[in-house]
Amino acid sequence: MSSKATSTNSPSWFGPLVLGLGLLVMTRIIYWSYRIRMQAIDEYGLVIHEFDPYFNYRATEYLYEHGWRKFFSWFDYMVWYPLGRPVGTTIYPGMQFTAVAIKEFLFTNMSINDICCMIPAWFGGIATFLTGLIAYECSMPQNSVLTPFDLFADFVKHGKPSYPNPSPQNWTNLLHTSFISFSSPALECSLIAMGIMSVIPAHLMRSIGGGYDNESVAMTAMTLTFYCWVRSLRSGNSLTTVVAYGIASGFAYFYMVAAWGGYIFVLNMVGLHAALLVAMGRFSTNVYIAYSLFYAIGTFLAIHIPVVGWAPLKSLEQLAPCALFLGYQALQATEIFRKRKKLSRADTWKLRIMVGIAGLVAVMFYVSFVAPSGYFGPLSSRVRGLFVRHTKTGNPLVDSVAEHQPASNKAYFQYLHHICLLAPVGYLLTMFHLSDASSFLLAWGGVTYFFSSKMVRLILLLAPIGSILGGIAAGRMLRWSIRQLWDASTGDDNGTENKKPNKKKSKKIPNKEPNNDITNAKTSNGAAGKGPKRGRKVKNKTTVETEEEYAILESVVNENDSSSSSSNNPFEPINQAVSKIMNQTTEGIMLKRSLAVLLLLAGYMFSYTFKDYSWRLSIELSHPSIIVPARTRTGQKIKVDDYREAYWWVRDNTPADARILAWWDYGYQITGIANRTTIADGNTWNHEHIALLGKVLTTDLQEGYEIARHLGDYALVWSGGGGDDLAKSPHLARIANSVYRDHCPDDPTCRAFGFLDRSGTPSPMMKRSFLYNLHGHNLRDGVKVSEDMFKEVFKSKYGKVRIFKIMNIDEESKRWVADPDNRVCDVPGSWFCPGQYPPGLRPFLMKGRDFAQLEDFNKKENDKQYQKEYFEALKDPVEARQNAMRRDVAAERLSREVDERKQRMNKIKQQGGDGNRRKSNMEDRRNSDDGDASSNV
Repeated sequence: MSSKATSTNSPSWFGPLVLGLGLLVMTRIIYWSYRIRMQAIDEYGLVIHEFDPYFNYRATEYLYEHGWRKFFSWFDYMVWYPLGRPVGTTIYPGMQFTAVAIKEFLFTNMSINDICCMIPAWFGGIATFLTGLIAYECSMPQNSVLTPFDLFADFVKHGKPSYPNPSPQNWTNLLHTSFISFSSPALECSLIAMGIMSVIPAHLMRSIGGGYDNESVAMTAMTLTFYCWVRSLRSGNSLTTVVAYGIASGFAYFYMVAAWGGYIFVLNMVGLHAALLVAMGRFSTNVYIAYSLFYAIGTFLAIHIPVVGWAPLKSLEQLAPCALFLGYQALQATEIFRKRKKLSRADTWKLRIMVGIAGLVAVMFYVSFVAPSGYFGPLSSRVRGLFVRHTKTGNPLVDSVAEHQPASNKAYFQYLHHICLLAPVGYLLTMFHLSDASSFLLAWGGVTYFFSSKMVRLILLLAPIGSILGGIAAGRMLRWSIRQLWDASTGDDNGTENKKPNKKKSKKIPNKEPNNDITNAKTSNGAAGKGPKRGRKVKNKTTVETEEEYAILESVVNENDSSSSSSNNPFEPINQAVSKIMNQTTEGIMLKRSLAVLLLLAGYMFSYTFKDYSWRLSIELSHPSIIVPARTRTGQKIKVDDYREAYWWVRDNTPADARILAWWDYGYQITGIANRTTIADGNTWNHEHIALLGKVLTTDLQEGYEIARHLGDYALVWSGGGGDDLAKSPHLARIANSVYRDHCPDDPTCRAFGFLDRSGTPSPMMKRSFLYNLHGHNLRDGVKVSEDMFKEVFKSKYGKVRIFKIMNIDEESKRWVADPDNRVCDVPGSWFCPGQYPPGLRPFLMKGRDFAQLEDFNKKENDKQYQKEYFEALKDPVEARQNAMRRDVAAERLSREVDERKQRMNKIKQQGGDGNRRKSNMEDRRNSDDGDASSNV
């Protein structure tokens, strides 16, 4: 007898009991997902973390105080001095609007700061719940019954998809099938996936309380979009259900677009799955409606977000889903035509090929017409870096960010731990429990792993899919293990023993004919509880008198239904032989039960160590970078709060119009905490401007000072070791050289700028630099800046931050930039009025050139030679460093020789001058003597 009989013999209260226990476990999981993310707030209070969250907080505060109209026309002149930045049109505002909505409608007594700190923990719990829903949806009976062999057979034999029978209509049977069925552990998979997602470090790193970053909200938006998508594909959906969830997926995608630039991944992920469904022969009216609604509604709403605009229809990164949408319309048109004309399979394929060729010709004609005008936008350097053969993008600014480096095995284990081993098992299990919905997990897992291997930051995207696949693996193994022990405890070794007749009301064996056509949707589970129409005969039903007979007959129908499916599996004979041995022999039964016990023990051990590891790592992730825990030499625990201390000093001791010159990493914190003007920040929208800042900091002290006096009033330097400015400075020099090629001549990666050994010995170029001299002022032997150029005005308690006042600033340049008449508006009276560089900087700016990225094919000029030399230097950094050092030493020697020659010439001239003066004096004395003699005569 099938395992269905066992579940059928369960008491009537068993299903609701398990459902209630499941709900209880779910609430506890969500609660602990919230608590683990609150450790940072419990330890440090309601403090914003990191760098970018300070900009997000400042933007949220502006939105709350000024309203959405002024927000979208906000041009901020306190950032990117002297250019400024149009914030409202260059930001993904979903998180800011979410925070203000919570403030306005839910927690009116909380401050904006407190809400911003709490949002990551709140949305972490929501993302945990949605991850469980996806796992549940993809583990349901009707979404996990096909195998790759079935899909292949459908495609070859019939040319159209087949669908499993919908779940039973009676709600009690639905509980048995969906929640506690031995064959479909949907509830177990869902709860375990939630449990993993609640504590997995890959998600914790972007959802810790205080980490008010876009990803903390975007992960929730992404899981919501993916859930609505897979829910719209459930086998047996009615037309109403498909339309409802198709619309919901479009709105969820719109929220994703508003929250994070990673919406491109979500769009392409859904598009890729929709394309795979066609390739797998699973295209149907339901799939067509679901994708068409998702794309049409989502794209229509997305183009109304200012930062996105028409990018979905112009950017190469987003054109593939658009092309697929058009292809879906053509494919559905051919399906309608086929049904009306009752075309054969061969004629249908001819029609599809003709329509495809016509569509391809039309697309090629359109592209050739609009491409020369620069209509299509290029791939961004970050996206391009995911596909190039090397691990760098060719843009030194992007390559300098640690999060953009490829992921290592150590990084995977650090952020996924045991899920590295469990998720692949879930992936394999999903391959043999397929449907339109569950096949999405295969595409999602494969693509996400590929991208995360290219960029360590994208391990974040592995958190939900890793949790789901891990939950499916653990859930199915858990249910299988419980089944073996349950049969043993009930004396049902083979499902046929100790069965007593239990006379009940007569039951009907349902008809098992597959049905997924929208016209017959009323017979599917979308109309649960509704029977057949009156007066209509229902075939293939047999009346039975007992629960046992019902279970036996139902198993027979199931076996008949699965016969065609089994025949598609070439390994079915082997499977049947193994099953016979394992199910009908005492040794096989004992072996299964022993394995079940081992799996339960191993599951407990793995879950305990995973939970313990995640909680310990969450403590490390909860430390905000702006407050650093440390120990003194005596072992005393302290909290180093130097950075906020420095920003507070700037806020309280500098004029309101003071300009703070610092590397772009700290720009958001300076404007957010100190409320002062900065030169650059983490938006990094202007490569040339950041290169100018990099040149100031890494060029010779005198030249850096001459540029800095036009841009800033104070210079702020992170010092004190670790990842301070001096450690980052080689990247700064490399970025500067990408625009100012005379900065490191014939050395595109600026290997001449750096440390010569692990002791921190600077290269000659570094030793001469602006940054090195400020960093080591009065700390390193022989390093002291002139007080005519800089004056140290602040040093933090533990020496992490130093602030210098720039002496003799160019007041004329400062007044020129502050004058509104020197700004360039797009139209008279517009709010969009970027600033300009002062005339005093033009001699320095003329030495630079615009940086041309490889992917920007719309520019007529390119920089292929620089890119070639850049990648060659990256390929062999040792040789590049040696060559650069030789050139730098030779240049240093030549400079020293020139200086010595000048000194000798000056000395010769000086000696020549002294000789002439002596000769002149002698002649004067001789003349004087002659005069005296004449006088005597």
